[in-house]
Amino acid sequence: MTLIDMKQIPHLALIVVSLALFAASCRPHCMTSGNPAFPGWYSDPEGVIWEDEYWIFPTASLPFEEQVYMDAFSSKDLVNWTKHERIVDTTEVKWIWQAMWSPAVIEKDGYYYLFICGNDMYADGDGGIGYVRADKPGGPYKDILGRPLLDKIINGAQPIDQYIFRDSDGTYYMYYGGWSHCNVCILNDDFTGFLPFPDGEFFKEITPEGYVEGPFMFKKDGKYYFMWSEGTWTRDDYRVAYAIADSPTGPFKRIATILEQDPEVGTGAGHHSVVHEPKSDKWYIFYHRHPLGSMDGNHREVCIDEMHFDENGYVIPVKMTFEGVAANPL
Repeated sequence: MTLIDMKQIPHLALIVVSLALFAASCRPHCMTSGNPAFPGWYSDPEGVIWEDEYWIFPTASLPFEEQVYMDAFSSKDLVNWTKHERIVDTTEVKWIWQAMWSPAVIEKDGYYYLFICGNDMYADGDGGIGYVRADKPGGPYKDILGRPLLDKIINGAQPIDQYIFRDSDGTYYMYYGGWSHCNVCILNDDFTGFLPFPDGEFFKEITPEGYVEGPFMFKKDGKYYFMWSEGTWTRDDYRVAYAIADSPTGPFKRIATILEQDPEVGTGAGHHSVVHEPKSDKWYIFYHRHPLGSMDGNHREVCIDEMHFDENGYVIPVKMTFEGVAANPL
């Protein structure tokens, strides 16, 4: 039996009380991601699970002339994030000189593809959508084509906000579009161009009611969940809505809004992505929002919350939080 010097008891009691107070104060934060999930002005987060890690690829939320690079963030548990700085910038992608934004990522044949758009183009040939490639998720990423993949305005859709969806049959679809128009197209095998649909068309407009930008697609229980952002990205009314269809090309009929401002938590919530962690069967929504009281449209932060479905497969509106999500190690 170990004997304790009676003179040490007050000191030991102080240590015990201090540790208890620390644990109590740490509990809401140390075991959850917190929102924002990491510091800095970022937006348009593309979430994915690669090599037993969660990854987030966001836009650097800056004035267009300063928006010339991208960072990435990785985590083993959704709580502790590692920053990977400048995984690509305009010194590598020479056809972009400003407004590098809206990353979309996919792994294929051992390579990691980061699709980006640039220059906020208003005329054919002045920018558009392209991609860079790396042999590991954190880069560095290299420009393979040396030019945009798509630099034309088709069906009224500005070529921005691309999302790459791999269907269960191995087809790679690209959804994209600003200016309240959305197109879908099929990428060829080496991502150097596009394949025609069975009817011979290369680009199909699939714009649902309320669509503005930021398309996203996932598949669950054989159904195609198509999501998008509405409103204006600099304002409080930015939000996310969705549709469900039996085909990756729709038709998509708007069902409901599932993410929007909460005057007690944040405003301008939108341009999201969704990640399914299959082992725990948890669904996460990665999105950006404006912190309360901010007057700068570029002041956006990346947040994570859980997303749930009802018994009929409909998305239950997401409750934004300051706590974020619980740790979920891979």
